[in-house]
Amino acid sequence: MQTEHFDAIVVGAGQAGPAIAARCSREGLRTAVIERDHFGGTCVNVGCVPTKTLVATARAVQLARRGAEFGFDTGPLRVDMARVMARKDEIVRRSREGVASWLRGLAHTEVIAGEARFVAPRTLAVGERRLQASRIFLNVGGRALHPPLPGSEGLPLLDNVSVLALDEVPGHLVVVGGSYIGLEFAQMMRRFGAAVTVVERSPRLLPREDEDIAAGVRAVLEGEGVRFELGAECIALARDGGRIAVGVRCEGEAPRIAGSHVLMAVGRVPNTDGLGLDAAGIATDERGHIVVDEQCRSSAEGVWAVGDCNGRGGFTHTAWNDHEIVVANLFDGQARRIGERIPCYALFTDPPLARIGSNEDEARRSGRRLLRAKMPMQRVGRAREAGETQGFMKVLVDAHTRQLLGASLLGLAADEVVHGLLDMMAAGQPVDRIVRTVPIHPTVSELVPTLLQQLAPWP
Repeated sequence: MQTEHFDAIVVGAGQAGPAIAARCSREGLRTAVIERDHFGGTCVNVGCVPTKTLVATARAVQLARRGAEFGFDTGPLRVDMARVMARKDEIVRRSREGVASWLRGLAHTEVIAGEARFVAPRTLAVGERRLQASRIFLNVGGRALHPPLPGSEGLPLLDNVSVLALDEVPGHLVVVGGSYIGLEFAQMMRRFGAAVTVVERSPRLLPREDEDIAAGVRAVLEGEGVRFELGAECIALARDGGRIAVGVRCEGEAPRIAGSHVLMAVGRVPNTDGLGLDAAGIATDERGHIVVDEQCRSSAEGVWAVGDCNGRGGFTHTAWNDHEIVVANLFDGQARRIGERIPCYALFTDPPLARIGSNEDEARRSGRRLLRAKMPMQRVGRAREAGETQGFMKVLVDAHTRQLLGASLLGLAADEVVHGLLDMMAAGQPVDRIVRTVPIHPTVSELVPTLLQQLAPWP
């Protein structure tokens, strides 16, 4: 078999891969982009784009139901799931085709459909072709974890991919997993009209969040009729006629929850199996993530891993930043590092939760003297006017430097408001800069300076 030589090979067309390919194209490098499935990766096809489209639909449904609060009446509502999913599919299609068109239009770039695997260092096989390059970038993403729960074999369980293909509202959706993906689908499906029960092994939701945050999110969802079974130490599944029964207690006689559908939302694993990493000398950790250094370089010379498969972020925005780190170091003479980015993410329930920096446990363990402030969203005029007063804002500050260490915002527009605080952290500025800023009224953001004026020693 003849080996074809490229300057660069990108495996996977998710968030980081196409951008790296585009930069290689600008540098005049002969580049191959290999994709086995849909362009755009998880975010475009089964992650951010489709789920946030459905979240928007669910919010519209909920607002219509609340019409009486605002002085109008809609009458009975009926969710047409086929139309809901058709809207989602069209938005996904346009996004996917945009990525594909971009890649196919790059100079010096060949797009190859197929499954890639290493057969030697810096050498990949794709079907009958053998490709070699001095620079190889792995952007292969991840997929839903399917743990071998007792009784699960052979059952038609949903995951984050198959749940997006439903053409009817579930009668009773049981969500196994009380974290970010599971809670977004729980609220969404409840708003569409399903009965929803969330089953979680931990004694509380969102174990890595502060207790008041977890309690606040739970209160929001319970207020909409979502039920919770927490501390489920013995999760087991079984057929129950045409339904699926979920057991949550170790005692055999304990009652089971019978659902029409069961969504498994218990984590994700990287798509690194089947890549032939051993043949290339690429090390992985115990979960299958490719081990990388601060510049996304793997243990094999000339191979980088970016996005979900390197285990250093797990978000679309961290995947994009991986691309920025790689191209800055390779082409721009900049020494950018993974460790420079500030942890930030959001839970896109309604209202959303936005988190940056350290939580309370992490801040306490730092040994710093701390200041903390917390205020309810009821203090925000814009929230009262919109009828969206659930939640609160909370910040943690270094008492000596007056620099922000972390923030948790649960409430209206929290996922947007938080970026002002994130920008301050990135700029290394003390919080007093925001305290002295005059915000626009009426906005949600105007609570932030007031919040920071309430800082007090903590704990």
